[in-house]
Amino acid sequence: STSAYNHFVIFNGNGQVGSITSSGSATAFNTSSDYRLKENLTPLTGALDRLDALPVYRFNFKSDPDTTVDGFVAHEVSEHVPEAITGEKDGMKTVEIPAVLDEDGNEVEAARTEEQPDYQGIDQSKLVPLLVAAVKELKAKVETLENA
Repeated sequence: STSAYNHFVIFNGNGQVGSITSSGSATAFNTSSDYRLKENLTPLTGALDRLDALPVYRFNFKSDPDTTVDGFVAHEVSEHVPEAITGEKDGMKTVEIPAVLDEDGNEVEAARTEEQPDYQGIDQSKLVPLLVAAVKELKAKVETLENA
């Protein structure tokens, strides 16, 4: 269908907190933003300084050495925009490794647990409010200089 369609609706104990929807020409990844869910709204200030403090890199992922991208390192961003980051720096998780069986069903290697990295993630969309506030601060500075 080309009309709006909810593919996924995400709930937690607070009710609906997000969704993935599509139309005939776009997909939207939605998070809660209704004013009725919020309180203590204050203008975002100091955005330029916070933005300036974010290290930005060109790099490749170890698994894809031929592709260079622009981006961030999660634990560095967490110091300035913690809501954008999931996981803990240097986090580890215990993983259950099932037994290995031969073709006759005989156990060749016993089941075991193993510690593996629990990698951090970043939701770069959480940086958008900071970017918008920084643009507004820059606009005000430009207007001040133009009127001087």
